[in-house]
Amino acid sequence: MGSREPRDAPPGERWDLAQANIARLRQPLGDPRVAEFVAALDAVYRLAEHSPGFVWRCATDEGHPGVDPTDPLTVVNVSTWRSYQALHEFTYRSRHGHFVRRRREWFDSLPGPTTVLWWAPANAQPTIPEALARLSVLRRYGPQPPAFGIRQRFHPDGRPERPWSGRPR
Repeated sequence: MGSREPRDAPPGERWDLAQANIARLRQPLGDPRVAEFVAALDAVYRLAEHSPGFVWRCATDEGHPGVDPTDPLTVVNVSTWRSYQALHEFTYRSRHGHFVRRRREWFDSLPGPTTVLWWAPANAQPTIPEALARLSVLRRYGPQPPAFGIRQRFHPDGRPERPWSGRPR
């Protein structure tokens, strides 16, 4: 595998893009109304793990996403990627995009951002509490280098990316 050094990283430092997203299920995981979603999880995880730019994902012992300790219906997905472009390609352009477009069938709408991004040292494995804390920072203070969203991103050195053009970079 090649270097993970983003073109804008300070010399010698390597970074992965960490992402976390939350979603609140309409019904508990064992409910038949979310069975199609649950049945697709393993295939979607395999797809992610074999996608270009994938580095790591947080999973429970059963291999599923974690849950918010304050609300067992809120699932938390945490993963790391080599770049935003790799994350974007998996999320929206792969088979995973089919499930993203159908999310309202299984999940309630939540206020505020539900996805947070940040640059983490290469091979870091962010925890669910860390991810929820970063999402809280994004919701409270808006996009900034320690916690930003999809549309207003930052380079690993903290410089903002140029305004969103509708295409990943």
